[in-house]
Amino acid sequence: MEVDGGSGSTRRRVFPLLWLASGSVLVAASAGAVLRGPGTASGLVALAAGIVLVLGRRAATRRGSPEDRMASSFLDRAFDGCVLGAVAWVSRDADPAVALGALLALSLSFLAAYVRARGAALGYGIGESGVTAGLRYALVVIGVAYDALAWTIWGVAGLSALSLLVRSSQVVKEERA
Repeated sequence: MEVDGGSGSTRRRVFPLLWLASGSVLVAASAGAVLRGPGTASGLVALAAGIVLVLGRRAATRRGSPEDRMASSFLDRAFDGCVLGAVAWVSRDADPAVALGALLALSLSFLAAYVRARGAALGYGIGESGVTAGLRYALVVIGVAYDALAWTIWGVAGLSALSLLVRSSQVVKEERA
């Protein structure tokens, strides 16, 4: 916690951390709920996790701290890893196509994050959109809550593939400049 004697600075530092900490708890709860089986309850927990992560990302971006943005990105990966991993696990026997889609979405999401991080490390202006993360969360929530994973997980995979392509093209453009 950053303390400089003024309560405004401390509040600005603590607020994103509270969002991100509660997001991590909800991500774990969401994965546990999905492992117990898709349904309305699992969808509501995943929805709560997605909302908190989107709000946490906004707070972290507004704050401007690199540590907060890194924590937000980490929790985005945690959501993908925990929830999509749970979807893949639960679906592996009942619907192998959903399990494959979840694993593909997970892999593409991690690759897109890697390309963004490498581009940023090279000094390139590679953007990270909160809208894309929100859409991914929404598709997962809809799929889990309404037992529509057959199409929503493939939508997440497509969105992650598109994100990977856009970020890769941004790196190529920056490299040429």
